[in-house]
Amino acid sequence: MEQTVTIFCKNNQQFKDYPRGTSLMDIYRDMNIQLKYPIVAARVNYKVEDLNFLIYKPKDIDFIDASTPSGMRVYLRSISMVMAKALNDLNPEATLRIEHPICRGYYCCIDGRNKKVSPETITALKKRMQEIIAADMPIVSEEKQTPTVIEMFRERGEMDKVILLETLGISYARFVRIGDFVDYYNGVLVPSTSYVPLFDLQSYSNGILLRVPDRHAPDKLAEYEDQSKMFDVFNEFVKWNKLMDLSNVGDFNLRAREKNVYNMIKISEALHERKIVEIADMIHERQPSSRFIMISGPSSSGKTTFSKRLSVQLMVAGLKPIVLSLDNYFVNRVDTPLDENGEWDFEALHAVDLELFNTQLTQLLNGEEVEIPFYNFEDGKRYFRGEKIRLNPENVLVIEGIHALNPELTSAIPRQAMFKIYVSTLTTISLDNHNWIPTTDTRLLRRIVRDFKFRGFSARESINRWPSVRRGEEKWIFPFQEQADAMFNSALMFELAVLRKHAEPIIADVPQYCEEYTEAHRLLKFLKYFTPIHDREIPPTSLLREFLGGSSFKY
Repeated sequence: MEQTVTIFCKNNQQFKDYPRGTSLMDIYRDMNIQLKYPIVAARVNYKVEDLNFLIYKPKDIDFIDASTPSGMRVYLRSISMVMAKALNDLNPEATLRIEHPICRGYYCCIDGRNKKVSPETITALKKRMQEIIAADMPIVSEEKQTPTVIEMFRERGEMDKVILLETLGISYARFVRIGDFVDYYNGVLVPSTSYVPLFDLQSYSNGILLRVPDRHAPDKLAEYEDQSKMFDVFNEFVKWNKLMDLSNVGDFNLRAREKNVYNMIKISEALHERKIVEIADMIHERQPSSRFIMISGPSSSGKTTFSKRLSVQLMVAGLKPIVLSLDNYFVNRVDTPLDENGEWDFEALHAVDLELFNTQLTQLLNGEEVEIPFYNFEDGKRYFRGEKIRLNPENVLVIEGIHALNPELTSAIPRQAMFKIYVSTLTTISLDNHNWIPTTDTRLLRRIVRDFKFRGFSARESINRWPSVRRGEEKWIFPFQEQADAMFNSALMFELAVLRKHAEPIIADVPQYCEEYTEAHRLLKFLKYFTPIHDREIPPTSLLREFLGGSSFKY
C-alpha cells in the first residue's frame, strides 16, 4: 500500500493527501493554484523551499510569487545566476561581481570596478541571458560534503566562495547548477531559467545596472531612479574596504580570527568620525546662510546618534547647535491622519503641524524668539511649557526626523537656509561575488536588538512591524534622499559580526509556526555566515551603541 502524507495548502485553505515524495511543483499543478503573478517558490511550514522540494511528512504549504519579499529574493538570486551563467558562456575567465542595490536595480562590474564594461559586452551579455531564459534550462540544487564543494570551486578559481565556505564551518554545502555551470547562493532559486523572464541591462558608471522587477508589481521593471549621490557614497566605502583587503564576508571572517581584529573596529570608527567632521566643516563653511540642519534617514539608520556626534563636531567648529525635535510638532492625536486601515498614521507628513513648524522656523530665521511646543505621547496632546529659543549668530538648529528632507515640510523656508543630510546604512561587503548583503537586513537586525533591549518588544513583534515601517520609508523618506547636501553611511564593516551574538538568542525565540518565522529563519541562517566578535572594543560614542547599549549619549 502506497504511503501518503496530508498537506494543507494555505492558498486555497484545503487539505489533500499525496504520495510520499511528491514535489511542490506537482502539488501546485494538481491543486491548480492561481496567484496574481507567476509562482517562484513555496513556504513549507513557514520555511522557503524551491519547487523541486519533495514532501515526505505532513506540511502546511503556501505558494508564493515575486510580489512577496521572500519571492522577490528567489527571483533576484535566480536572475543573478542567469547573468553569471551568461558571462561564463561568453568569457569563462571573466569575473562578475554583483555589488549592491542602486537606482532600483543592482550595480555589477566585470573584472573589477576600474575596468569599463563596453556597450558591446552589455549587448552580448543581455542577448545570452535571453537565450538561456528562452531555453528553459533546469536550475538544480545539489548538496555534497563541504570539502568536496570547496575543491570544486577552487578548481574553478572562485576563491570568494572557497574562503566563505571554509569559514562557514558546515559539514555539507548546497550549490546550484545550470548545465555544467555551478554557483553558490544563500537561499533557494526557481526550478528553471524561464521563470525569470523580466530583466534589463544598461551601462552605469564603469559597470552594469541589472534592472529587475518592481517589488510591488513584478510584472513590470522597477522604474529607474537616479541615485548618483548614493552611488558616490558606495564608491567611497568600497575603496576603503579594498585598502583593507575586505571585499567579502570570507575575507572578514579570516580577519576576525586574528588577534588584531579589533584594529578593524578602530579604523571603522575613525572613518565615521572623519566623515562627521567633514560634514561639520561643510556646514561651518555655509554660515551664516545654512541655519537649519535637516537630518533624515530610514528606521535604525542611526540618525539620533549621528545628530549627537555631529552636534559635538559643530561645537568644535565654533558653532553652537540647538537640537529641535520634529516630534514636538505632531498635531493632537485626534487630528492625526488615518492610514488605509483606518488607524492613526503617525508617519504621515500631515501628522506634523506644518503651518506652525514653518511659522516658527521663519520667525527664528528673522531673529525672533519663539516658544517651542512639547508633545505628550501619553495623552496625545501638544502643550506649551514656556521653553523658548532664539538663533544667535553662532547658533544652528539641528532638526532630525523622517520628513526632514521633504520640501513640503519646509515649504516656507528658503533652500539656502537649510543644510540637508541623509543618513543610511549602506553595507559595502558581500557574502561572495554573487551574493550581496541587503542594506535593510542590517537595519532590521539593529532594530530587533534595540527594540528588545530598550523597548520591550520581542523579535516577532519587530519583524511583524517591519513591512509597515518599510512602506513608510518608501513613501516618506527614500524619494527625497538625493536632495541631501551630504550623505552619511552609518554602516560599520564589523557590526554584523557583533550583532550576531546579540540578535541570535532574541530571534531564536520566534515560534516556528507563525508568519514571522519565515523572516526569523532567514535571518538566523544569514547570521551564521559571520564569525562573531565581542563588542568590548566598541567605544561608548559609537553609533552601534544606540542599539547595543553602553552609549555615553542619552536617548
